[in-house]
Amino acid sequence: MLTTLLARHVLLSASLMAALLAAPWAAAFGQGEWETTPEAQQALERGLQWLAKNQGPEGNWTSDDLGLVSTGTLAFLAAGHLPGRGPYGETVQRGLNYVLRNAQPSGLLNIAAQQRDMYNHGLSTFVLGQAYGMASDQRLGPVLDRALKLIAQTQCNDGGWDYVARRQQNGHDLSLAVMQALALRSAVDSGLEVPPEVVEKAIRGVRDHYTPRGCDHRAPEEVLKKHPGQFTYSRGGGNATPAMAAAGVVCMQEFGQYDDWRIPKNMEFILKTIREECKPNEAKRNRRPPMDAYTLYYVAQALYQVGGEDWKQGYPLLRDAVVASQYDVPNKPEEHGMWRGEKWVSGKPGDLYQTAVCCFVLAIPNRYLPILQEGKIDSLKQQFGKDK
Repeated sequence: MLTTLLARHVLLSASLMAALLAAPWAAAFGQGEWETTPEAQQALERGLQWLAKNQGPEGNWTSDDLGLVSTGTLAFLAAGHLPGRGPYGETVQRGLNYVLRNAQPSGLLNIAAQQRDMYNHGLSTFVLGQAYGMASDQRLGPVLDRALKLIAQTQCNDGGWDYVARRQQNGHDLSLAVMQALALRSAVDSGLEVPPEVVEKAIRGVRDHYTPRGCDHRAPEEVLKKHPGQFTYSRGGGNATPAMAAAGVVCMQEFGQYDDWRIPKNMEFILKTIREECKPNEAKRNRRPPMDAYTLYYVAQALYQVGGEDWKQGYPLLRDAVVASQYDVPNKPEEHGMWRGEKWVSGKPGDLYQTAVCCFVLAIPNRYLPILQEGKIDSLKQQFGKDK
């Protein structure tokens, strides 16, 4: 499998190098002001400056969660910054180095508590896959290869994953599945062949997290289509949040299920949430992002991957609220350029998480990441199963 990965890397890197090496820290390549604005680019640069200043010599932003460290590194990759090159080259290199030197012989990318195995592993594998498509670092291939094999080996019988890196009868929840989905798709973008049966089981598992309103979730497909509903944290309902709606959409998109009838039902809920929550004046007054980092990360990706009118309607609202909520306080260098993280992760790691995700969201229109370059790929339908 590694031979395939290396061969594909040569082709993918060639397609990216012209843009990346010519001016990886230059102006955005968005499609006009509805996608990016001068204010958004300035906010992105302030955020990257804060991340760089607060990284520390170890490269981990005082966190032992490899997933958070990887997300911090992703912010720079998304803005076109390569390891060892340009103003943030050392920052990117230190972040990647920290993840790579802490990779376990089993392939596991976690050095924190065991209950965070697959969270950290999925996030980190995704970022390593993106880095592999953009940078010439021969250490990435073997680590990525082992990490992807571990995802396949730990998939549960129902198509999901547990928090702990182990195979068992049932996976835990949709939040774990979406992280592995992005990691698997990142592998495809880098040229590694993912076993079709792994993705087919994952697709079935994600669809099991779709919960209708007004009928039983075990009803026939034709009945389910007639009712509103959304993806939920648990199978059969429970925790019907914007984050889970977006996570389900991202899974379907990354697995090539572009025409799945569940996608528009969830996008309707996501866009409604964006219209209600993304209020720049309120965000600026409270210095509070419109969504927590976890939700924002998947909502932005769902918008982009679905594209079309959903992207055009939702992204400017999301972007402007993110820009407005940034700490723009030049007289307080310890805060200037950051976004405060207040949910799920606290302290400096929480600020890292929120700031990195906000930078990632603002950098999406640049389309530097391989996963943002390819759009719909018909062959994914054949490789990952048919739409249902």
